[in-house]
Amino acid sequence: MMGSRQYICRCYFQRNIFLHDYKLHVTYRDEQQFKDDYKRTLDQRGCTDLSAMIEQVHKEIKRREENGRISSERKQEIERCYKPLHLSVYSLKEFYLSPSFLSIVEYCKQDNAVKTEVLKQLKSWKADQVYSLEVFTKEFCQLFLEELKNFEKSDMPKGRPNTMNVTGLLLEELGFYQNLVNPLREKYLNPIARILYPDWVGEGRLDSQRAFIVSYDNCDGVSKDNARDLALHFDNAEVTLNVSLSSGFEGGELFFGKLWKESTNTDYKRVDHTPSHGVFHRGRQMHGAMPLETGERYNLIIWMRSSSVRNKYCPMCERTPDLVPTLGEGDGFVAPEVPVCQLS
Repeated sequence: MMGSRQYICRCYFQRNIFLHDYKLHVTYRDEQQFKDDYKRTLDQRGCTDLSAMIEQVHKEIKRREENGRISSERKQEIERCYKPLHLSVYSLKEFYLSPSFLSIVEYCKQDNAVKTEVLKQLKSWKADQVYSLEVFTKEFCQLFLEELKNFEKSDMPKGRPNTMNVTGLLLEELGFYQNLVNPLREKYLNPIARILYPDWVGEGRLDSQRAFIVSYDNCDGVSKDNARDLALHFDNAEVTLNVSLSSGFEGGELFFGKLWKESTNTDYKRVDHTPSHGVFHRGRQMHGAMPLETGERYNLIIWMRSSSVRNKYCPMCERTPDLVPTLGEGDGFVAPEVPVCQLS
């Protein structure tokens, strides 16, 4: 699916716009609706210039409208001009993967695999249906990090992962999909997700993803680019894998609640994030990251999508998706099949 025409839902241009200063997701249809819906909340959170917020929203909408084209242009420039430090990490090799991870995958591929047996090989957290396991070897994480930091230091154009993460990298633009991320999802993550989250994998499989790096930095408690923590949110995904790539940091634990709109309960459960280990969870599960106390932290995030699920229900607007073709990465939707009329 990753090579076919890509689609997004039209709601992308109106909904889930994040205002960083006030940690608030908003929907914007027009100025009056925005004022009616959010003026009071923004006032309560200390906003003194509503016009500036509206201008910020307009800027984000424009970014989204141009994102497909600009992302494609960035990818072309990177492919043409960037010289990798470690070319080997662009292709998945089985020895990059933890032996315990490979063992779990092998079991999940069996026709008689059951969830109870899989859970014996994972760490289950108090947070509902949140599991962790070692995914990569520490040696691969080190090489991968060196490659990512080499790109960060370059003068290549860099895309923003999403509306919330200010700092990070888009792996599709860097050329990691074809030989690293796609086979990781198809051959290794799909079998595990099929056992852990069958309702979210749906009738088919997890057939696409959005994969990116987020980075958090803390210098004596001072945040760089607002990238010290991550506010409560849910992902545009059916299943998410969040892998900690770096070490030598303190703080930054993940926290999880219920599924979006399932409950107003604020009893969030903390989940430790260990280097080379990944945390599996449902995309629509509310979660965030605690403030980083010391050091820097890099995470690989893979939002995995199932077109058989999201083509019926867009997770962002909670409706049947209104599909719009786009350049670059889509959001995991596929175009509906058009019946072919036959002459009788």
